[in-house]
Amino acid sequence: MESAPVRRVGFAGLGVIGIEMARRILQAGFELEVWNRSADKAAPLVALGATLAATPAALARSVDVLCLCVTDAHAVEQVVFGDDGIATAGPASLRDLVVADHSTLHPAATRSIAARFHAAGGAWVDAPVTGGPSGAQQGALAVFAGGEPRHVERVRPVVMSFARQMTHLGPAGSGQAAKACNQMVSFGTAAVLAEALNLALKLGLDVARLPQAMEGGLADSAVLRRYAPAMVSGELTGSARTALKDLEIIIDLGRETGSPMPLTGLLASLHRMLASQGHFMGGMAGVIRLYAEGALTGAAVDPGDA
Repeated sequence: MESAPVRRVGFAGLGVIGIEMARRILQAGFELEVWNRSADKAAPLVALGATLAATPAALARSVDVLCLCVTDAHAVEQVVFGDDGIATAGPASLRDLVVADHSTLHPAATRSIAARFHAAGGAWVDAPVTGGPSGAQQGALAVFAGGEPRHVERVRPVVMSFARQMTHLGPAGSGQAAKACNQMVSFGTAAVLAEALNLALKLGLDVARLPQAMEGGLADSAVLRRYAPAMVSGELTGSARTALKDLEIIIDLGRETGSPMPLTGLLASLHRMLASQGHFMGGMAGVIRLYAEGALTGAAVDPGDA
């Protein structure tokens, strides 16, 4: 028997990107109920017509699809399996519920969580996103999905309210594996961009004009357009801890699979250096600080060795 169309959507985790995703869901016409550890963060959505659930379990009892967007695997486990967590909602509620987890986790952690949630009676789709808060605001995120096809299709109408595309890449954990590959490219591009901007400065170029000069050429990218202005101005946002977490996941996957990662290994070292210096803001663009503060003096390969 075909499931009824999704009407009631839950959203747990109203961080800087989660709140924008939730806003798009509400604007798309779904009935939205939200939960956040700090309830005051839900106020803007409640003002727009969303309702506020007292607990994750209460949220799970009243929705067809539940979107989750938190910081890491520990946070996911707390929201799902902790006191009054989603998995405690009861068999009758979980039977028809699909959770779409938009957090970025290690694929192995996702597979474990998905299996435990399935054993409790619910369905799980890992659906990490890329595109940042601005992408969510514009409904232009890219989403990598892992899970059973019918569950992925169940959440698709909801996801497409804040995404440009959602690609199903295989069973549970596949979305997280694809996100790791995506992050390799994004972090690598951001690091090379920082290095190029630093060289441009040393060469006496108008650094503020260089990113615009690159647009439309082979060096153009979403990373260039989004992060170059922040690198030039020094107005860096985003969490350096989250950036390092993503890189550590990638390094671990390389180790598990025996996949050589000399470039990504260097990227991880740079971000560990940032953390050791007490820099906790900037995300993937934060690496520019190492150049601006001269932290890499003598640390780079001598151009004569190239």
